[in-house]
Amino acid sequence: MTPKNTICLWFNKDAETAANFYAATFPESYIGAVFHAPSDFPSGKKGDVLTVEFTVCGIPCVGLNGGPAFKQSEAFSFQIATDNQEETDRYWNAIVQNGGQESECGWCKDRWGVSWQITPRTLVQAFTAGGAEAKRAFDAMMTMGKIDVSAIDAARRG
Repeated sequence: MTPKNTICLWFNKDAETAANFYAATFPESYIGAVFHAPSDFPSGKKGDVLTVEFTVCGIPCVGLNGGPAFKQSEAFSFQIATDNQEETDRYWNAIVQNGGQESECGWCKDRWGVSWQITPRTLVQAFTAGGAEAKRAFDAMMTMGKIDVSAIDAARRG
């Protein structure tokens, strides 16, 4: 059954490779159908992979091999909630060490240009608490690339 709402990610030509990486990296992630072009299209030939249905952490997605016309941007990102430093490190390192790049405040980008926020739950809880606790956690986060859970927890305590 096709979901009512699906995220469509535009790739140059590597939708299937990206989908396989996501399925291998994140829980509740898997590859669905792979569709091949029934005829030539502007950025490919008959038989090339055109779209890939996949799920990332339970979110249905379609990867479209649309060619080089459009690039990914930080205007869209997956936000992955983590429970501890080990989980934060695992996802961050999987993305960055597989040709991705680090950014700031828990953001990184995979080798296909898709942005990811690897966000420990303690950080979100600090923001939700508000007040001085939120400010301390926010100020600590602003100095980080990958989030340091123990530093956020220390900032929360003051």
